[in-house]
Amino acid sequence: MRAIAFFAAMSAFAMALGLAACNKADDGRTVGQKVGQTIDQGVAQVDKAAKEVKDTAKQGAGEAAQKTKDASEQVSASVNDMAITAAVKAGIAKDKELSALRVNVDTKEGHVSLYGSAPNEGARERATQIAQAEKGVTGVDNKLAIETR
Repeated sequence: MRAIAFFAAMSAFAMALGLAACNKADDGRTVGQKVGQTIDQGVAQVDKAAKEVKDTAKQGAGEAAQKTKDASEQVSASVNDMAITAAVKAGIAKDKELSALRVNVDTKEGHVSLYGSAPNEGARERATQIAQAEKGVTGVDNKLAIETR
């Protein structure tokens, strides 16, 4: 795109230079004055094209930076969710009545969901408390069923 703008400006410059030199009408200016004016116009066109290219590049860089930032935030959120899940699983594994094998933990954007089973209502409630105690947890959805033996 940069090359196209440059060649377009240079082509316009060359045509204007040729027309100025071939201009047969006598407007009281010398050929040198006409060529100088044409050069000034060509330089202005090249400067304008260069500014457009620079502005386009800045816009593209800004969009790329935003996409990189968004991707970084998504990765960070996923890492945080994985850390929360691991911490809740570890807390459940430490509980004498809960089984880490029977409790599945899913975390999305800090919200923890507990699936599986607990041996009684007290253990089920402790699972909620364990999850809520972890840093970064924004909510807990306890879907643990009470085991019937």
